[in-house]
Amino acid sequence: MEFSMWYLGLAAAFGLFMAWGIGANDVANAMATSVGSKALTIKQAILVAAIFEFTGAFLAGGQVTSTIRKGIIDASTVENQPELLVFGMLAALLAAAIWLLIASKRGWPVSTTHSIVGAIVGFAAVGIGVNSVHWSKVGTIAASWVVSPMLSGFIAYFIFMSVQKLILGTKDPFVSARKYVPIYIFAVGFVMALVTLLKGLKHVGLDLSTTQSFVVAVISGLITMFIGIVLIRRIKFDPHDDEEFRFTNVEKIFGVLMIFTACGMAFAHGSNDVANAVGPVAAVVSIVKTGAVAQESALATWILLLGAIGIVLGLATYGWRVIRTVGQKITELTPSRGFAAELAAASTVVIASGTGIPISTTHTLVGAVLGVGVARGIGALNLRVVRNIMLSWIVTLPAGGILAILFFFLFKGIFMN
Repeated sequence: MEFSMWYLGLAAAFGLFMAWGIGANDVANAMATSVGSKALTIKQAILVAAIFEFTGAFLAGGQVTSTIRKGIIDASTVENQPELLVFGMLAALLAAAIWLLIASKRGWPVSTTHSIVGAIVGFAAVGIGVNSVHWSKVGTIAASWVVSPMLSGFIAYFIFMSVQKLILGTKDPFVSARKYVPIYIFAVGFVMALVTLLKGLKHVGLDLSTTQSFVVAVISGLITMFIGIVLIRRIKFDPHDDEEFRFTNVEKIFGVLMIFTACGMAFAHGSNDVANAVGPVAAVVSIVKTGAVAQESALATWILLLGAIGIVLGLATYGWRVIRTVGQKITELTPSRGFAAELAAASTVVIASGTGIPISTTHTLVGAVLGVGVARGIGALNLRVVRNIMLSWIVTLPAGGILAILFFFLFKGIFMN
């Protein structure tokens, strides 16, 4: 290929920019509830997320990634002109990254998956041909807009209602919390391990059966519960703390729980969503090396490292904006409410992984936070913020698509003349 070094350089730069966008926008999924509930400060959250997002992205981000993201494009349609796919993937990365920059600047939690999917569908339909797109795949992804927030909201509602019944509504909430929170900690350890095993680690060659995954998840849950019990025993009851808010001491116990959920969600998110940035990069690298189009291609370590570094940079520079929206502006969160939202979001990710429904972690967590808000009554929600978030979701696919079409023809004009 005549411009192969240009293609590789642009792919690396745009891939890093896209990963930065994922860090800036999507990492709020893992950290927003912990910050909003004051279980962690912004600085602590960024440090925790940086460590766990990086390890998730680098260790479990996938040695083989579907380069044509989620099988949206029929590879056979571009076999004779592989450079068209190069322009398309570069355009998709740049388009999705710019949309994420705009959304993050405004504090909108949008889906990085939908950004890149919208961009790929846009350039493929216009630049290659409408028949090159697997429209049934696109339909399933669009359906997940409704399914994932509703499912996680439903689960969050029932988890929080159980917290109110077992702990907050009892005569001595502190004693009840010490009794029941270890069971919730077990649930967190179990679900988070399952998220990671079903969604991430199969790429590293650790391809466990469903039964083996469940056994490992149970062991992880028990270990997490033991650590949690040790930490909870250190918490001393101070009656003065409950004078202003009667559950202050109880929320300290839930604060311990939130740290576990934050670490687990960050790892699972890093392992899952780094593919949105590195998949198209791997596609370009594969085409430049072989001169042919492959549906799947091996993922070089440097590409994974590029994605992991980009996520951490985005989180450190812009992550706080979206964290503030999800964690503080939708509804007032305490550690017990934040925990219910986080566990519900993680559970939804597990269910989706098991059933193969493509979902957005962003939509899932926002749905869970809404579910917790509804459990306290509709007045507990900031409906203006909710409306803005919903509108930003609707705009994401066409925004990615339109930008990608413009960039596709720009690159085609530059390199094919």
